[in-house]
Amino acid sequence: MMVLKTDREIEILREAGRIAATALRWAGENAVPGRTTAELDAGVEEIVRSNGATPEFKGYHGFPASICASINDEIVHGIPSRKRTLQEGDVISIDVGARYRDFVGDTACTFAVGEISEAAQRLLDATDEALEAAIAAARVGGQLSDIARAVQAVAENQGYSLVRDYAGHGVGRQMHEDPQVPNYVDENLLRNDVTLEEGLVIAIEPMLCIGSGKTRVGTDRWTVLTTDGGLAAHFEHSVAFTRNGVEVLTRPQSSSRGGPGGSRSETGAEK
Repeated sequence: MMVLKTDREIEILREAGRIAATALRWAGENAVPGRTTAELDAGVEEIVRSNGATPEFKGYHGFPASICASINDEIVHGIPSRKRTLQEGDVISIDVGARYRDFVGDTACTFAVGEISEAAQRLLDATDEALEAAIAAARVGGQLSDIARAVQAVAENQGYSLVRDYAGHGVGRQMHEDPQVPNYVDENLLRNDVTLEEGLVIAIEPMLCIGSGKTRVGTDRWTVLTTDGGLAAHFEHSVAFTRNGVEVLTRPQSSSRGGPGGSRSETGAEK
């Protein structure tokens, strides 16, 4: 069941989103060759806590860290490690969740580590474009399928595969609320389409791949990877539907881009 938020609750969610975006921006600026993913995790946790929030992912169903750090063919839910050092040419999806006054801000971005290949940069640009297209398609009174169709169009027009096993989600007092927010349109979505109402808050998170887009879960039981080793990218914003229109709650306040977390779609299990 969808939980619609009051103006006051959206105000709190706005601050939760700002905190998450601030931490994500720092992580992106520090995702450089030689840095470990554990160092990024520690820095994000410090920023989140210093802003009066708590890291939402830490302890979620036993997840051991404050961020998800997913490198190259890892799509989402990668576990930070002191043994995992970023290398020149990597791409890393960093997913951040911050709980502030019992509400969650959720955002993710895939960053380039140093100089990356043209193919990798095109993938990142396309995934970012898909997210912005989805936000542009979102409106009060519109349909959930409008968002999914916008993501799918960008991906397919540029020759990328969509990850279909995982999806965006509602967000509020819980990190994963109704509705699921898929990145493609199928008969199931059309049969169960959702009208986007004032007070709804959702996390939109396209995941695009070079290759098939099929997924597997790693031996750590968390990290989601492409089955064929294809490069993946993941971007996410939390978005509120208000009387004044659609507001992105996790838009960074600088030129850095931002957006973690993702619930599994109806074909799979949640984060």
